[in-house]
Amino acid sequence: MKKLRWAMDGGFWDLDMSTPVTIDGLARPVPGYPLPLGLSRGTKLSRPKQIDFMHRFMSMPLVPAFAGDPLRGGDGFNLQRVITFPFGENWFATVLGQFNLQKLVSSMKESGSRHPSESSWLKNIGKHLCNKSLYALGFCSEFLLSPDDTLFFPHHNLTVEAMWPGFFVDKLGAYWDVPLLMAIDLASVASDSGLSYHLCVHHNSGSAKQLDGDQIRGIPSALLHGVCARSAFAFKKNVDVWRSKAGKLKMVQPFDMFLSDPHVSASGIIGTVASASLGDNSVKSQGEDDESQGSEGFCLRAPGAKTTLLADLFASLSCTAQHGNFQRLFLDLTRFNARLDFPSGSRFLSGAARLAQDRYNSQPPNVEAIQAICPHVTLSLQQQILGPLSFRVDSKVALDLKDRDWRIHVYEPVFALEYAMQVLGSAKAIAWYSPKHREAMVELRFFET
Repeated sequence: MKKLRWAMDGGFWDLDMSTPVTIDGLARPVPGYPLPLGLSRGTKLSRPKQIDFMHRFMSMPLVPAFAGDPLRGGDGFNLQRVITFPFGENWFATVLGQFNLQKLVSSMKESGSRHPSESSWLKNIGKHLCNKSLYALGFCSEFLLSPDDTLFFPHHNLTVEAMWPGFFVDKLGAYWDVPLLMAIDLASVASDSGLSYHLCVHHNSGSAKQLDGDQIRGIPSALLHGVCARSAFAFKKNVDVWRSKAGKLKMVQPFDMFLSDPHVSASGIIGTVASASLGDNSVKSQGEDDESQGSEGFCLRAPGAKTTLLADLFASLSCTAQHGNFQRLFLDLTRFNARLDFPSGSRFLSGAARLAQDRYNSQPPNVEAIQAICPHVTLSLQQQILGPLSFRVDSKVALDLKDRDWRIHVYEPVFALEYAMQVLGSAKAIAWYSPKHREAMVELRFFET
């Protein structure tokens, strides 16, 4: 959705989503069967670190964000500010404050319509600013483990979190508030090729509530009270189909050193994921929409003990093509990426077997079986506009098999402007907008291709 990372950068189990709806700028996907894991976190900087960097080095005392139309339950236009408290070389704490400017302006206009006189409007400014609903605070503390510390995992990312509340987003884009979330997440550092794995354990407590709009659907079972342990293992292989051997411009540093080589490359990833749930989250909610229903791979349920074991396969294929060295001022970078995701191996095999059976019996192919073998397609395009500034669009593409003409639909597009910070080698500021969710945000990304 609003991930804005190239599809080839490590597979689709890392699905933390950037969103201005939450004060820390992140929402986890509701765990699925088998994917997404639901607790996988990306390698980017935390939101407080990003805003602190903008304050210090980009002359932005206030960072803007747009969190949906207020008429549709959104927060509208917000301004954010971070205060940092360093406690040592490897430990610091932050206080992230958010001010809802659009809500303030709306309340003042409403008050002005009831009290037309200017003096009355000025007297109410203080009253409006004292409205607690205009403000939000977030507290965060981070510390870095070095090789000299007792707890040390080489080439791993370890995350331990406790959140009140925890925020999730489902497949339809609805946000859910879980009162208490505790999680431990251990992931191997991603590499270009080879084996990687991800282990996570999380505990939900309390009754989840939908944040935006009326709650007309049941609560996703994965957000109900209980404990869930998940593990995923995958093997990835990258292949360079073609890579330019032409020399670059001398004495000219590329705007991004990771985007300076024209090439065509492909990558593939295949893996397995298993989960064990204990509690209310082990039982599917009535009417819950699960695309893998009926083909969940290995599944073992014990309703009396509220326990469920699930296991399945997944795979992904991607191709990337880049033209230009990103050194010249105009049109020196064009980059395209396509990714095909197969989130459930059992569902794919079940659909393929059904089609083979229909073919053998000389019957017309079953539409649901065709849909089962169709991958999830994600397309990305980036084009340099001027100097370090480029335009980017990411979107999902789906084929509507229920339509007689089999029309192709584009959904959940995200448009972005990227500004490469050349002095840092490979860093960029991104301003993106999601038309479907009416959300906009400014972010920082480091060392991402």
